[in-house]
Amino acid sequence: MDTDISARIDLLRITLICGIVLVHIPYGPETAPFHGENGIIDWLRVFLAESVFRVGVPCLSAISGYLLLRNGFEKFNYPRTLGRKMQSIVLPLLIWNSAFFLFVYVAQSRGIGEGYLPDVIHVRLSELLNLIFALDGEPINLPLYFLRDLFVCILLSPVLALLVKRYPLTTLTFLLMLTVMPVSIHIVLRKSILLSFALGMFFAIHKVDIKKMDSYAAPVFAAFLVTSAGLAAALYQYGPDYPYWLDVTRNVFILVGIPGFWALSALLIRSQIGQQLARTKGLSFWIFCTHYPVLLLLWMVWNRIDFHEYVIFYAGALGIGGVLLLLSNTIARRTFPGTYALLVGSRS
Repeated sequence: MDTDISARIDLLRITLICGIVLVHIPYGPETAPFHGENGIIDWLRVFLAESVFRVGVPCLSAISGYLLLRNGFEKFNYPRTLGRKMQSIVLPLLIWNSAFFLFVYVAQSRGIGEGYLPDVIHVRLSELLNLIFALDGEPINLPLYFLRDLFVCILLSPVLALLVKRYPLTTLTFLLMLTVMPVSIHIVLRKSILLSFALGMFFAIHKVDIKKMDSYAAPVFAAFLVTSAGLAAALYQYGPDYPYWLDVTRNVFILVGIPGFWALSALLIRSQIGQQLARTKGLSFWIFCTHYPVLLLLWMVWNRIDFHEYVIFYAGALGIGGVLLLLSNTIARRTFPGTYALLVGSRS
């Protein structure tokens, strides 16, 4: 694969996952950004978390679909792919989620942290299996639902690839309609992942020149920001209970977000910091798997403090949480390299 494309994909991974951290910064009913008590800060929270980086998971899914078939459909080895993805997706999902479940179980058995997470002490068996294995519901380490859905896309990849190859327009249109329709399909927890994954496969199978719009990267990214701002204004006005038309608009927004972030990668990769971020490898996956427990722990500590300036918590969660994530990654990578490789799915 083109080294420039490879570097830009690695750059996008760390950028998007850092953005997903913003999406998951906790807040309570009284500190929701839609109240507007913090002025422009609250609008920025909506802009970043509810608009710009809400396309983070679909973008990552599109990247996965593209990489899966980057060598062409004819060279796609399904059994070998499943073996690799069991190691790089399923095993880390089970390890990280089970570890967090045990932590929550011990904490709740001692009366700590009740109300912040589902009750794992008195939970029914079906809900327990979902919390640990994400069979038909969200795992206790919430962001890891993406790994679950991504593996489902891998399982469906031969069928999706065949449909995208032979009937691309029909297949993508159907998946788009499925994304915006208010129905649950249970195969995946987030329907938009199927569409974005299939889009990535489409670009790979039909050998679309994904660098063709690089000369227009600046205006494309600018248009993405303007569109994001317009969506954020509507979300800020109507949230947190969005009308149906706005929910549909958010779901369709991935069609703008994917080219928008790809244009951003073309701009960032030219800078020194962009090239450094592209070499982070396992760090992005580490942040993805660990950020939710860290943010939740900081939120629990914050609620023990008799101080109600949410902006201070927001900034502190980014600063302290970022340090903890970077420090833990460095310690684990240097102290336990074998275990670290297992935890990040051999991405080190």
